[in-house]
Amino acid sequence: MVEMKFPILKTKRLILREINKKDEKQIIENINNLNVSRWLLVVPYPYRKKEAKWWINHVREKKEDYQFAIELKDEKAYIGGIGLTKVDKFQGTATIGYWIGEKYWGKGYGTEALGAVLNFAFNKLKLRRVEAGVFVGNHASGKLLEKFGAKLEGIMRKAKRCKATKEIIDEQMYGILKEEFKQ
Repeated sequence: MVEMKFPILKTKRLILREINKKDEKQIIENINNLNVSRWLLVVPYPYRKKEAKWWINHVREKKEDYQFAIELKDEKAYIGGIGLTKVDKFQGTATIGYWIGEKYWGKGYGTEALGAVLNFAFNKLKLRRVEAGVFVGNHASGKLLEKFGAKLEGIMRKAKRCKATKEIIDEQMYGILKEEFKQ
């Protein structure tokens, strides 16, 4: 069996590439922040070296997922992550998740990264639908998805427990169809 080469996606300011061991320090720096981890399902707080090592190994082993490092081109800095999981080519579906380190918020990096990965999902992987779960209260994430044509499809009550805060949270389910995708 031939192993697929991990894709590299480029935007004006970003390189979306495979996560590697060299990213460990910057992953910890950016995600070990309760303002970030409180919106993520499986990220503990505090976030230590052992979690980063586990995550890097996990994503490198799961070949059916696409977990991208978000890197600033100019600075070669790891600023966040974005990934397509539960990719089902037969169904034409996947789930997307993302995060950006707090010091990089409000600069449009999330918009660039999400646009590039949605474009990859719909035009390279030929998916027909991508969905995302967003914790109620994470308005920035919902607005970001809506920029690209995603629709709020419902709220799942007390659906998830945030690993960072241990709180049980309602989750908003967003979906975007290929024909709704606004580049």
